[in-house]
Formats: sequence, C-alpha cells, structure tokens
Amino acid sequence: MENTIYSIIPPLVALLMVVATRKVLPSLGVGIVLGALMINDWSIMGSLKEVYAIVKGIFIDSESGGLNKWNMYIIFFLLLLGMMTAFISISGGSRAFGEWAMKRVKTRTGAQIVTAVFGVIIFIDDYFNSLAVGNVSRPITDRHKVSRAKLSYIIDSTAAPMCIISPISSWGAYIIAIIGGILTTHSIVGVGALEAFIKMIPMNLYAIFALGLVFFVSYFDINLKSMKVHEDRAQKTGEVLDPSKGAVPGESTGLPESEKGKVADLAWPIIMLIAGTVIFMIVTGIQAVSGTDASVTPLTIFENTDVAASLLYGGLIGLGTSLIFFFLKNMGGSAFGKGIVEGIKSMLPAVYILLFAWTLIEIIGTLGTGKYLAGLVDQHIAIGFLPAILFLLAGVMAFATGTSWGTFGIMLPIAGEIAAATDPTYMLPVLAAVLAGAVFGDHCSPISDTTILSSTGAGSHHIDHVLTQLPYAMIVAGIALVGYLILGFTGSSVIGLLATAVVFAVVVYFLKSKYANRTVDAVND
Repeated sequence: MENTIYSIIPPLVALLMVVATRKVLPSLGVGIVLGALMINDWSIMGSLKEVYAIVKGIFIDSESGGLNKWNMYIIFFLLLLGMMTAFISISGGSRAFGEWAMKRVKTRTGAQIVTAVFGVIIFIDDYFNSLAVGNVSRPITDRHKVSRAKLSYIIDSTAAPMCIISPISSWGAYIIAIIGGILTTHSIVGVGALEAFIKMIPMNLYAIFALGLVFFVSYFDINLKSMKVHEDRAQKTGEVLDPSKGAVPGESTGLPESEKGKVADLAWPIIMLIAGTVIFMIVTGIQAVSGTDASVTPLTIFENTDVAASLLYGGLIGLGTSLIFFFLKNMGGSAFGKGIVEGIKSMLPAVYILLFAWTLIEIIGTLGTGKYLAGLVDQHIAIGFLPAILFLLAGVMAFATGTSWGTFGIMLPIAGEIAAATDPTYMLPVLAAVLAGAVFGDHCSPISDTTILSSTGAGSHHIDHVLTQLPYAMIVAGIALVGYLILGFTGSSVIGLLATAVVFAVVVYFLKSKYANRTVDAVND
C-alpha cells in the first residue's frame, strides 16, 4: 500500500475525526493504528512493534543510541517555558504587565495589532515566534477580551509567513540550502541561491497576503464563522476560552501571586529568553560552520544553526532569570514547588499532542504519502498552470503530512526537475509556489507542529485554533491561487503580485462590508 492512493487513508481518517469529534489525541491515535496496520499487512503484533519502534525513535536516536536531541530539546523547551510562565505569574509579573499594557494599549484593535507586530519582529524561528509572542501578548489580549482563538490565529499567521520570506531565519537558511542544490543540479548559473530566494519573496503570494490579512482582520475586527462565536463570548462575558473544555497548555492554575509584582518580572525573563536563544543560534551556527570548508557568513550561520539546542539554552536562561525575580519576592519553598509542578503540568497536553503527531508523521512517511502526492504532477500539463498546481499539491501534502519542512524537502526538487525539463525560466515561480503551498497546508493541518505550538503559545484549545484559522487560510489560498495562475501565464512576478493585490483588495472590501464588527471610529472611541 506504500506510495499508492491508499497511503492517504490514515492521515485523512485522522483529519476527518479531528473535525468531527474535536478530540485531537484519539483522532491521531486512530490514524497511527490504522497506518501501522496497513504497513504490516494488518498484523497486530507487527503493528505494535512498528509503533513501539517509532515511539522509541522519538526519544532515542537509532544511530548513536543516545537521546534524539531535536525532539527531546523541543520537549524540554516546552517544559521550561511552562515553568518560566508559572514563576512569572507567581512573581506578579503577568498581572503587572497587564496593568501596564492597559494604560498604553487602549483598544482591542490595539491589542491585536501589537501582537501582529510582535509576530513580524520575531522572525528568527517559527517555534520560538509562536511561543514567545504568545507569552508576551497573552496578558494584553486577555485584558482587552480578545479570545485565545483569535490570538492563536494572529500568532500562527505571522510566524511561518515571516520565517519563510526572511533569509536570516531557520526556515530561510534551510530553504536556501535546498535551492542551492537544485540550481547546481540543473546547471543554472545565472543566479545564486540567496539571490534566488530574495527574488522569490514577491512570488510567495500566500505568505505575503496571509500577513496582510492578519493586520486587516485585527484592525477591522473581522470574525468569520466559529471565530465569531469565540470573540462574541469573550466580549460579552470576558471568557477568552470556552469554559466547557477545561484547562489548556500554558495555563497554570492555583498558583499564589505576589502583590509586589513589576513589569520587569515578566519583561526580563522574556528578554533573556529571546537574547539567549538568538545568541546560541549564532554560536551553534558558527561552531557547525567552523568544522567545514564554508566561510562564516550570516547565511551559513543560520543554515547550520542548531535551533532545538538554542531554544533549550535560551529556555534555561529565561527560567533562570524568572527564578531570580521569584526568589527576590521571598515566596517560600511551597510556592517554588507549585511553580515547578504546575508549570510542567501546564505543558503536558502540548507534549502529548506533539508525540502523537510525530508518530503519525513517521507512519505517513513509511507509507509514502508525500511521494504519492508528489507523483500526481503530470509534466505534460501546460506550463502556465504549473505554479498553481504545485501550490495546491504542496498545500495538500503539508496538510496531510503535517510538515512544511518535509514538503519542502520532497516538493522543491520535484518542482525544480519539472521546470528544468519544460522551461527553466519558470524555475523560481514554481519553487515559490511550493513554498507558499507548504505554509498554507501547514496552517490548515491539525497535526502540524507549528499549529500545535501556536495554540500552545496562545493558551488556546488546539482544535479551536485549527477550526477558527481555517476560513482565513482558505481565503488567502484562493487569492494566492488566482495570483499563481496569472504569474504562470504572464511569467512576470510583478504582474502576478499586483494582480493578487487587486484581488486581495476586492476580497477584503467585501469582508469589511459584511463581517466587520464595528467601525474604526467606534473602536478608537
């Protein structure tokens, strides 16, 4: 059943169950079991061994026999972030920051736009962006009765789009490395990998207009479908979460809180977390490059940086800083113990979802779901349709597999091969379409790690984030699809971008006319 149409059944069943039941873990579990049975010809014992081997591989590296550092460092970082958040709360930092922000950010619109700006500024890595922006923005948006679902959408729809159009980011470095190999393979010497990446930025239509829609939605308070339910409840009752669904990742409850809290109790741990992570991204990148023949440049540093280790070290620094402020408050040993326990507990739901998602992704990889989807591309299709087709195919692949990076690794070489075999002048448009489609699919997929971490950073129920973001992602995808058709048949990135901007303007005018909750004057008043 590998590399056939049957390979899409496990992820499809899991995705449909998530939507139907709104229960993430059982749905992922069914997809895992079904996929394992298919791989092992419906042998129960073989399937159990398959799942055990995958789960073991999440924790233990099969080659070295040591810890699987990438996965474990991400898990440890989540736990550190939970503890740091708990100690910030105990020290009174969250309350103090909320009171400080209320004096300066006067409206719900301001709270949402400030969050979006944070998402644009912190573009080094999407994991880091999702978690850091969520922790900084949550006190502000909570005070202004912005639902956690809306906060999750703003975080998720600024994180990946910014990372994918920034050459100095973990995403940018990874993509540039792949592009460099593609250009070399097909003997394209007129453009370098970095130059190609920069030229592709205006062709990355989904990322550009996803960012544009975030600011438009924030400014005019556009709430579509289920997002309106969450926003109406938040504004009428002050409940930023659905109270019937219990606690969420990142929420520490039952903690004592100091009355002497200051903004510095929140600001300095976050600042040190950011500074520590960036510094170690540079340090680990330099260390990796120094062991090769490559020269040390900003591009090679971020291409070779160890993101997971940098997040872990930055998390340790952030937690250490929060503990300094905690101990200055003389809260006692009991509060310290509660901070550790509640901080870890607050992140366990996110860890569980990640473990299940990683397991399903391995199952999908063994089944060859991505390769099957990639093989659907027909090289004899009219060249003008290729950017649009590859955009859609990359979106479906990222949606089904839950990984944009995996989609890059599979689809970019295929797109490069198609362009080289048909018309090399279309190399950059088809590569850009793959990048855009992968981010689109990643935004829609409930098994995507960036989607999971965005809901975690915002403190939102995961399924609420998935269902409320979907309409916005689909709107931008439709707009981008028109742009890729125009780009494909004109061959001009300028015409493609301008045409997409016109379609975007028409769509947002319609959304403002039909869905805006209030006028700008009313918001500002």
